[in-house]
Amino acid sequence: MAKISVIETGGKQYVVSEDDALSVEKLDGAEAGGKITFDKVLLLDDGKSVQVGTPYIEGAKVSAEVVESGRAKKVRIIRFRAKSRHLKRKGHRQPYTKVKIAKVYV
Repeated sequence: MAKISVIETGGKQYVVSEDDALSVEKLDGAEAGGKITFDKVLLLDDGKSVQVGTPYIEGAKVSAEVVESGRAKKVRIIRFRAKSRHLKRKGHRQPYTKVKIAKVYV
């Protein structure tokens, strides 16, 4: 059974295991093909035992490879008030970094 861990990055928590690909909040200085290490590991499960951090597990790391950086699809925000001729439109594209989990270290 593969090692499963919970990491924290960008104010969010992700359940990851080896060879997973996920999109996280934009990581500064991350270029495509580069390596990155997540050291905020909250939980680690190796199939036999489960370690829970308080809040993080000391010495546990998750290494990943940066696949790409980009911006997500546009989210459209519309404010409308009936019978007042009031209509506002806004849009937002959230930047992200797509990573592929390489290894979970204890």
